[in-house]
Amino acid sequence: VQLQASGGGSVQAGGSLRLSCTTSGRTSSRYRVSWFRQAPGKEREFVAGISWSGRSTDYEDSVKGRFTISRDTRRNTVFLQMSSLKPEDTAVYFCAAEEVDYSSDYVSGLDFKFNSWGQGTLVTVSS
Repeated sequence: VQLQASGGGSVQAGGSLRLSCTTSGRTSSRYRVSWFRQAPGKEREFVAGISWSGRSTDYEDSVKGRFTISRDTRRNTVFLQMSSLKPEDTAVYFCAAEEVDYSSDYVSGLDFKFNSWGQGTLVTVSS
């Protein structure tokens, strides 16, 4: 499956952005999707994830209550709504997908489990 991430940009602290991750290719398969981010000089970290059905979500502690992940199955798109943005949220955001079977309806925050990655979209939050 191919992933296309979009929606990044520059905002002031307290602002909002919505990132989109659209899948194409074998879209009839089941995929769980997670967002990761990598700030300059730092390792890539898990941000949020959603199971293939959308029934399960999980978030990194620093974004809980501020970010919301959701998916629109008909549009093959996963969204990351980011609110109350902080300068420390500045990073390149990547979406990643892993094809799973029916029973694996849970979130994964382990980047090595994902075999499909989007190109990344830059989010810059100024103070």
